[in-house]
Amino acid sequence: MQRKMSFITFVLAAMHVTLLAGCQKYTSGTSEINFAIAQMPQNLDPRYATDAASERVNRLLYQPLVDFDAVSKPSPILARSDVLNDKTYRFVLNNNIARFHNGAALTAADVKATYDSFAVLKDSPHTAEFSNIDSIQVEDKNTVLFQLKQPDSHFVEKLIIGILPKNLIENSHDFSHKPIGNGPLKLVNWQNKLSLQRVKDGQIINLQEVKDPTVRVLKLLRGEADLIQGDLPPELVKHLQNKHEVLVKTSIGANYSYLGLNMQDPVLKQLKVRQAIAYAINRQAIIDKVMVQNSRIADSILPPEHYTNLGAHLLPYDYNPALSKKLLLEAGVKLPLKLTYKTSTDAQRVRFATILQAQMAAAGIDLTIKSLDWGTFFADVKQGHFQLFGLTWVGIKTPEIYAKAFGSQHFPPSGFNRGRYADAELDALLADENWPAATARIHQQLPYIPLWFEGQFAAMQKNIIHYSPKADGNWDDLEIIKRN
Repeated sequence: MQRKMSFITFVLAAMHVTLLAGCQKYTSGTSEINFAIAQMPQNLDPRYATDAASERVNRLLYQPLVDFDAVSKPSPILARSDVLNDKTYRFVLNNNIARFHNGAALTAADVKATYDSFAVLKDSPHTAEFSNIDSIQVEDKNTVLFQLKQPDSHFVEKLIIGILPKNLIENSHDFSHKPIGNGPLKLVNWQNKLSLQRVKDGQIINLQEVKDPTVRVLKLLRGEADLIQGDLPPELVKHLQNKHEVLVKTSIGANYSYLGLNMQDPVLKQLKVRQAIAYAINRQAIIDKVMVQNSRIADSILPPEHYTNLGAHLLPYDYNPALSKKLLLEAGVKLPLKLTYKTSTDAQRVRFATILQAQMAAAGIDLTIKSLDWGTFFADVKQGHFQLFGLTWVGIKTPEIYAKAFGSQHFPPSGFNRGRYADAELDALLADENWPAATARIHQQLPYIPLWFEGQFAAMQKNIIHYSPKADGNWDDLEIIKRN
């Protein structure tokens, strides 16, 4: 499988050379900036959006009460907060807040209407997140009071939903396709492409869906696109890095890739078996050979720069197939240990799987790969129909993820503990919010096998300035991007 994919990559590279040799660079003759993306946003109502493209665009169309700073602590955007007691929070809107794109002023009534709406929305993925709100009171046009049913020390961190105009909420406005926010960009048109206009200077930014990664690269090299970001195989990224006519920028990433384990499995519930799997993976070799620059080994869900990890030191599970075999034998496992690994049909994910298969073979583990269409694969994961699976957590900022992913009270559908891991010691640490100790316990017990934080990259025309990829993959620099 690996050789076959390498050959395909070679053929694609040859196609690139052939196609480019016969093409002249295309110039649109416009000051508009064209961003070729892998998938068009699905929903521009921030109360409903779940796909990455929608959330990245919504960050630019709307503004929330709070966002996160460089170490993922909540930081004021529209309002400052005061904690009156463990169930009461007051938010006071900042002065000189930008108006909504329809010209209306944003007030405390809009904040109340936005969060009140979750109580009546039938299918919002965020409804449960705000079910602890008992009441919302407007004290004056700039002040709103949230009263909770139960204390929640992380309540402020949850108020990252973009604020919508009250009158449009009450009139059932279609924000999904006709967004009205007060962010730095506003919608101009959405037909074959999504055209956004920057409020401060009128700059037009067009988002065009180009699903095929090779075609996206060709469009960039021909000048039909000014910018592409993410969603490319490493070979195409390296191909672009060798092209003098474009600029490639890379940065560290914060999206966490891991191996999920079924803790109900009689073999995998043994700690020595989980440790053996961890020692059977040469993560650095995978990063060096088939991943984007600035990818790095992960030891916990939240990256090293997160405030819960500052000063923490977790000993890595370095590649040691001999130790893996020893641990398996000590666990009473007959070699080779046969395991089944489920993944999607995405070419890069299958590639990771085949490399893991080869590495684990040296450790006495016989890994069978089952690649499934995304819907079937993710349904199996949610229902616990797996031994091992591979996934990535995207955009995680709050330490509550540890409780939702590993707490014994958070088996699906009440949370994301898909491996059904239960550990009373960890539950107690999570209840006390002792994040360093909880992280250390998870690292020692291995309910997940941590893999890596994949690096981020963006490739652009050389006359594009003020744009860099973010660790979480967001497109925030569309607020400041310019053509030189």
